[in-house]
Amino acid sequence: MSLTLIKNAQIVNEGTIMEGDVLIDGEYIIDIDISISSKSSDTLVIDAEGKFLIPGAIDDQVHFREPGLTHKATIETESRAAVAGGITSFIEMPNTVPQATTQKLLEEKFEIASKSSYANYSFMFGGTNHNLEELLKTDPSNVAGIKLFLGSSTGDMLVDNEEVLEKIFSSTKMLIAVHCEDEETIKNNLETYLKEYGEDIPIALHPKIRSEEACYLSSSKAIELAKKTGARLHVFHLSTAKETELFTNKIPLEKKQITAEVCVHHLTFDESDYKLKGTLIKWNPAVKTEKDKEGLWKALLNDKIDVIATDHAPHTLEEKQQVYTKAPSGGPLVQHALPAMLKAYRQGKISIEKIIEKMCHNPAKIFKIEKRGFIKKGYYADLVLVDIASPWTVKKDNILYKCGWSPFEGTTFYSKITHTFVNGNLIYNNGKFNDTIKGKRLLFNRTHE
Repeated sequence: MSLTLIKNAQIVNEGTIMEGDVLIDGEYIIDIDISISSKSSDTLVIDAEGKFLIPGAIDDQVHFREPGLTHKATIETESRAAVAGGITSFIEMPNTVPQATTQKLLEEKFEIASKSSYANYSFMFGGTNHNLEELLKTDPSNVAGIKLFLGSSTGDMLVDNEEVLEKIFSSTKMLIAVHCEDEETIKNNLETYLKEYGEDIPIALHPKIRSEEACYLSSSKAIELAKKTGARLHVFHLSTAKETELFTNKIPLEKKQITAEVCVHHLTFDESDYKLKGTLIKWNPAVKTEKDKEGLWKALLNDKIDVIATDHAPHTLEEKQQVYTKAPSGGPLVQHALPAMLKAYRQGKISIEKIIEKMCHNPAKIFKIEKRGFIKKGYYADLVLVDIASPWTVKKDNILYKCGWSPFEGTTFYSKITHTFVNGNLIYNNGKFNDTIKGKRLLFNRTHE
């Protein structure tokens, strides 16, 4: 059955909400109108009355742990959770084992995804102090971008040689995405608290160790270098109000050379939550003060911040429950990111149109993703139906991540994803998955890169 007709939906797209119908033929949207009649008797008709129909979310920063760390997660398990959470495309980071720092290793990840991913996928190439020649072979038409860790990472992925950094910024026209935390500042802060507490440092001190200063120093340097070289820079996971001052909302997104992302956890939690959540909300960069959280919300709403993402980075519960110095940073979020933002919508913090702009439209624009991120004729039918008045509580038995836990466990959300279409295929339908069809490799419209 190739034809699917979604009827009576509240269609959210490009700043408007329109009640109407959407017709899908195969992989693509072929019609959008106030009322569309069924074309044939075998058309699948879905009555979406009372529900929002939104473009599938595009998560520009995830860690799905494959290859090499599959005791934590796999592309299959986490993409399944993502689709249940309304995320139809993801961009995965290079710090797996082995790291995606050669073209061969990068393509091996694409091969894994082609056989196992429920969602559409791309992967970033990882820059190091030593692989500029290999980095420059990256194909801009079918690879999302270059990822640089300017703060601590696994293996040798910390890029701390300033000469090399400037060469990378000067040499590639591809989008460069950066994790910004100043390593020297963090090391000095950590040393201070190790002397006082030993290995078991109180988790509440995490934002003092990975401090505002560490973030701002690194972000401002990266932005200065991007301005000097003309590089296309995307700064991942802002965590401080101070950093938002480095970005502009004076020009349209399409003309920005420097863009920014905020993650759901930095919009949701603040330092008061460490008491209850402990190392479950240990992230890099750290969850910081309530003032920082408010500053991030302000910058998101006034368009200094362009994208909402997850930085989904699962670890086992056993790993997370170790003492501070041994507990790894990161947590699982793809299943609950959109429901968390829809809860903020219900609370009056953000409009549904703005959520769609930041989670669907803008990632597509920033990465120049081909025919995704919008509800438009001729675009891939990556679509999500949301019941906005269907409360549910996050519990162990409905968490889909391989790691089996969530920082949102015990939280009640008001909105439920009921249907997720990936390339026109109904992959998720009220808790049931179609396991037979896989997502596609994302392609990018970058003719001049």
